[in-house]
Amino acid sequence: MQNIVMNNKKFDGKRLSDFLYSSFNGLTKNTLYKAFRKKDIRINNVKINEDTLIHMNDEITIYIVDELLFKKINIEKIYEDDNILVVNKPSNIEVLGDNSLTEFLKKEYSYISPCHRLDRNTKGLVLFAKNEESLNILLEKFKNKEIEKHYLAKVYGIPEKTNQTLSAYLFKDNKKSMVYISDVPKKGYVKIETSYTLLDKNERNNYSILDVELHTGKTHQIRAHLAHIGLPIIGDGKYGINEINKRFGCKTQELYSYSLKFNFQTDSGILNYLNGKTVQTKPFK
Repeated sequence: MQNIVMNNKKFDGKRLSDFLYSSFNGLTKNTLYKAFRKKDIRINNVKINEDTLIHMNDEITIYIVDELLFKKINIEKIYEDDNILVVNKPSNIEVLGDNSLTEFLKKEYSYISPCHRLDRNTKGLVLFAKNEESLNILLEKFKNKEIEKHYLAKVYGIPEKTNQTLSAYLFKDNKKSMVYISDVPKKGYVKIETSYTLLDKNERNNYSILDVELHTGKTHQIRAHLAHIGLPIIGDGKYGINEINKRFGCKTQELYSYSLKFNFQTDSGILNYLNGKTVQTKPFK
């Protein structure tokens, strides 16, 4: 049995099924509608037998075994010591929130906290601190750009330049969960910088593999910025091209955080031993 309170404005006035699919990563349509038929779901202690609309602060009780609500997740550990953990995040899981990567790891660690985030469907390396002292140091290092993150992106199209640093302006629309890119300053837009290096290209199928580095870490920055210059990430359902995604058979963006390098410029306390270290994993496995 699971008892949860609906406190996400995104789902206010929306169907219960949408909220439950978002809350439980292993829930299937078949399991949910079987629960409706058996009246195994209650809203504010009232049994329901069909999908219905929910509202803020509704209390939802679900009599479904955990095995049918949650996927079994195998998290690959890439590097670990007494202070940090680096894992290889799969797609379709958030770094923070209910049923997230962090919540999964908390079952094993007494203290674990992410130092940065990846989009739900972006795969790859996530750095966690295993104690508060390490967390404070690493957050400061990210802020001062002393930790270098590299991504690999499979994009549709072939860039004219083999490497380039792109500058633009980004606006985040929280209501639509979208960002917009402008080449010129506008009210509400913040400046962003994204660098890429062409690693490989396939002219026959018109795609490229890019090494991408963020100089400013804004929401959806890589996905939106590359799409803005005509190089949408293959598989990206939000900023990509659906026809292209179908052609390549990709349902999630081909974007992979594959490298973390510690470039400490100042004293790093108990983490000084990490300076100069690079942690990498193989992408597109």
